[in-house]
Amino acid sequence: SYVETAFGDAPGHVEVEESGVRFRVPVGAGQKTGWFYDQAANRAAFLKYVRGARVLDVFSYLGAWGLSAARAGAAEVVCVDSSAPALELLQASADANGLAVQTRRGDAFDVLAALREAGERFDVIVVDPPAFIKRRRDIPKGQAAYRTLNQLAMQVMSSDAILVSCSCSHHLATEDLFGAIQQASRHLDRFTQIIEVGGQAPDHPIHGAIPETRYLKSIVSRVVHD
Repeated sequence: SYVETAFGDAPGHVEVEESGVRFRVPVGAGQKTGWFYDQAANRAAFLKYVRGARVLDVFSYLGAWGLSAARAGAAEVVCVDSSAPALELLQASADANGLAVQTRRGDAFDVLAALREAGERFDVIVVDPPAFIKRRRDIPKGQAAYRTLNQLAMQVMSSDAILVSCSCSHHLATEDLFGAIQQASRHLDRFTQIIEVGGQAPDHPIHGAIPETRYLKSIVSRVVHD
């Protein structure tokens, strides 16, 4: 319910290095710890898909996926987030690392719809949203949100593209995220292959007696259409 410094003077931000990129991370004003270390292994694995690609990073926060893609040789990177402070830090990190990215501020669903209407197409899309399902009673609404989000992403994909779809909702099983992706694909008459499935990085181990510790899903799919 509050954030305060326990002792000493806390800096406004610190630097975190990942995949050769130095990120500016807010200490007190950021989301959760300020940096999502649990996705580190999935972000590293995704870089093999981005060279020469047009990449869209949705729910980008500080640009962990997008700036790493730019460093790894993506032809173009567009980062989408609703937070102006997060995008300002993202741009500062891009400038400090000599990376060129574009940012779009707005609700992810609205921005994806606008990109669809504009006829935009991307070769690699990452959708890494906050938890849509925080309580069991939210499951039906949350499942619909994941399905809609993946469907919107598929509508701005090139004819043979890579979709990285994530969920940090413990209450959404991996099979249910598979289902959301497949339902979105069928609705749009797309052919989708799931080619990688990831979870949280090793520094976020799973406790066998605590199911809630197995929460993160990252699914990489190949999406093909005419």
